[in-house]
Amino acid sequence: MTVPQDRAMIETAALDWIVRQRDPDFDDWDGFTAWLEADPAHAEIYQAMAAADADMDALVEQAEPLALPVPANDVGRPSRRWAMGAVAAALVGVISIGIFYPRADPWSVETRPGERRQIALADGSRIILNGDTRVTLDRRDPRIATLERGEAMFVVHHDESDPFEVMAGEARLVDVGTAFNVRRDGAALDVAVSEGAVLYNPDAEAARIDAGTRLRVIAGADRYEFVPIDARDVGGWREGRLVYDGQALSVVAADLARYYGVRVAADAAVRGRPFRGVLTLPRREAMASLAPVLGVAISPRGDGWVLSSPQ
Repeated sequence: MTVPQDRAMIETAALDWIVRQRDPDFDDWDGFTAWLEADPAHAEIYQAMAAADADMDALVEQAEPLALPVPANDVGRPSRRWAMGAVAAALVGVISIGIFYPRADPWSVETRPGERRQIALADGSRIILNGDTRVTLDRRDPRIATLERGEAMFVVHHDESDPFEVMAGEARLVDVGTAFNVRRDGAALDVAVSEGAVLYNPDAEAARIDAGTRLRVIAGADRYEFVPIDARDVGGWREGRLVYDGQALSVVAADLARYYGVRVAADAAVRGRPFRGVLTLPRREAMASLAPVLGVAISPRGDGWVLSSPQ
């Protein structure tokens, strides 16, 4: 089957974005967004190829390793970037004949601790994943996402006739023209809205979370509370900024671990202490510089860091 040149060119560009986003140092999100918005076909084709890429990741993880010949002048192991380039090149061939177009089953995107990733959906919506996060999407209904764990920012293209929904444990969140951040740690849930509004469990509590408001579901307490916030702070982790209004230092430690990709713990003496303030995150090796702001000592321990009472 002959693929029209314009579609082939779009597929090539989409593939280039997928490969570039594999690089942990990738930061051209403005350019990527501009490319998506330039033509509706860009988002449609990118989503199909990103889904195929996710499938290929799973296939590679499950398959037996191949014994590939190593060039005589290459005594090391092939880099991941080279390997992904080879996989990407292979994808061009199979996607062009339609083998990897979306199937009617769920697919997941997962980030490692310290890794951040953006998913562009065909309707123009975006999901930005923080570190150590897993989101599941359904090809049968692209307007539903499930946050299995971690933290994600949802920038939703609103459609009143077909609202976007996020499932997080037992909770159901429905958009009302929305940009919002969701953090899930076990039974604890935190939803902060920067634009529009979100309905929390519309068939039960039907609690409306407006812009500039955070809803917290208290783990084990079977209740929730509203907290006023600055809408500009929602999803601040994307710019290396964390804002707290009384969360325990154990929560702060978990957020630092998710962001930096190393183990961070608060010891028993400080873990329940509340913190209010703004953390502008330095490089990982300079994490101890946060100690005066948090009012704790931050020391390396094993393969991570520990927050403790100052001496």
